[in-house]
Amino acid sequence: MKPFTLLGKLAKKYSKLILLTTLTMLGLVGAQLLIPWIIRQLIDRLTTQPLDQGTIDFITRISVIALIIFVARAVMQFIRSYAAHIAGWGVVSDARRMIYEHMQKLSLRFYEDKQTGQLMSRIINDTDLFERMIAHALPDVIVNGITLIGVIAILLSMNVNLTLLTLIPIPLIIFALIGYSKLVRPAFKTRQQSLGELNAVLNDSLSGIREVKAFAREEDELDKVDDKIQLVLHKNLRALKLMAIFNPIFDFAAGIGQLLVIFFGARMAIAGTLSIADLVAFFLYLDSFYTPVRSLGNSMEAVQESLAGFERIAEILTVTPEIASPAEPHIFLEPIKGNVRFENVHFSYKQDEEVLTAINLDIPAGSTVALIGPTGVGKTTLVSLIPRFYDVIEGKVSIDGVDVREIELDQLHQSVSMVLQDVFLFHGTIRENILFGKPDATEEEMIRAAEIANASEFIDHMPNGYDTLIGERGVKLSGGQKQRLSIARAVLKDSPILILDEATSSVDTETELMIQQALERLIKGRTTIIIAHRLSTVRNADRIVALEGTGIVEAGTHEELVARKGLYYKLYTAQQQLY
Repeated sequence: MKPFTLLGKLAKKYSKLILLTTLTMLGLVGAQLLIPWIIRQLIDRLTTQPLDQGTIDFITRISVIALIIFVARAVMQFIRSYAAHIAGWGVVSDARRMIYEHMQKLSLRFYEDKQTGQLMSRIINDTDLFERMIAHALPDVIVNGITLIGVIAILLSMNVNLTLLTLIPIPLIIFALIGYSKLVRPAFKTRQQSLGELNAVLNDSLSGIREVKAFAREEDELDKVDDKIQLVLHKNLRALKLMAIFNPIFDFAAGIGQLLVIFFGARMAIAGTLSIADLVAFFLYLDSFYTPVRSLGNSMEAVQESLAGFERIAEILTVTPEIASPAEPHIFLEPIKGNVRFENVHFSYKQDEEVLTAINLDIPAGSTVALIGPTGVGKTTLVSLIPRFYDVIEGKVSIDGVDVREIELDQLHQSVSMVLQDVFLFHGTIRENILFGKPDATEEEMIRAAEIANASEFIDHMPNGYDTLIGERGVKLSGGQKQRLSIARAVLKDSPILILDEATSSVDTETELMIQQALERLIKGRTTIIIAHRLSTVRNADRIVALEGTGIVEAGTHEELVARKGLYYKLYTAQQQLY
């Protein structure tokens, strides 16, 4: 997606405001060009006509005209600025929403090698440049361009030869602008990139502030952040260096033009081929000519900076979502029962490096299946294929006989609940985090979900109960409390398929018992898939599936697998010795 294509798409919604801005800019140009004309008329009258009452009346009339122009200019400046900023910040808001919405559609594979701070920088910092482009850069370029055309036309009408002399520096200015454009955009793009890197490092460091303090790594983290700060400074200074080189070129070119008017214009006035009034007007119009020329340098800087930001945004928007709802999704006429089947499933994160190979597994509706095996064999990856966090490379995953790729994504995600080891809670209240599972739930439903999750007791002892703020990522809560809120959220969602990924591995024995009781209530009537390393928690599962390497090596009940003395038996007996 080209930068201006993206800008045009976003700006279409604000076309009326942009049109109003354009019209007021044209009015401002007209007002700017009228002032030197008024002064020219005044000087011409004073130098060629007798200083009588008629001249005084003329001065009065022309002063009234000037006053009207000044008032109109002030009004138009307000309208231009206000309308342009409304359009600019409106585009920024829409762009941020568009980017975030697009990011939500991307699979988890996209985020595997991305830094959160970098992505945040695209949404926040780079989109700010839309406002600068619409409210400042483009209006300035338009105003300056129209002003130049208007001034040249007026100067030509006054004296062709002198006007042509003033245009001599223009090729130098054009050459400088072309060079500026080629060098500045890459400079600003690298600057925005370095700013994104700074955001990423800051996000990591602040998110892990407890670990930083616990390991006494404050100085190391400060050095890491400072390195990125210095990098941003270096990139800024490089862009400023280019500005420092090109701006004097613009000023020098403008000075050459004024020098030519002084030298030749004065001689024309002495020779009588140019009136004093025209000479003065020439100088006044020259200021209106070369000021836009100088401003074009600054405007082009802003344009190039904005285009650099647009390119970074386009890098995100041009990523095609790997996972999307089908054009004609399957519609379940009855509630989903929850029968899950894996048929010859192959999956890999990288080409030629399969994580899962030829997985065949049938999980009947309402049954409980446990996945066990060494770390890194793909247990979490396997269950992530059910809600389509990833798509299979070969084979298929189905729910109630329907390929998950044929199910509308919202319905698919509504049918699956997950309780993870690493619980993520949002900054807000306990109420907001539980209701995340079902925003339209009643108060009674929310409280009931908390009771089932064994969370109501500790919530009632909180300062503000369900309205207690828990901090970023639930920092004010213990691990067990976080886990129980996560369970309450899953209870409230009430999905037919439930995935438990190491839901009790990081808590003490007493808390584990409470969580286990909550999970037993949650599991009833649902298709449940449990991932666990602590095998004592899954011995009552309807079926235990052992994974090793890239596939399933055995499956059965606890008693069957113990009698078989395979992988499960080895892991189980080893844990029995530890506990």
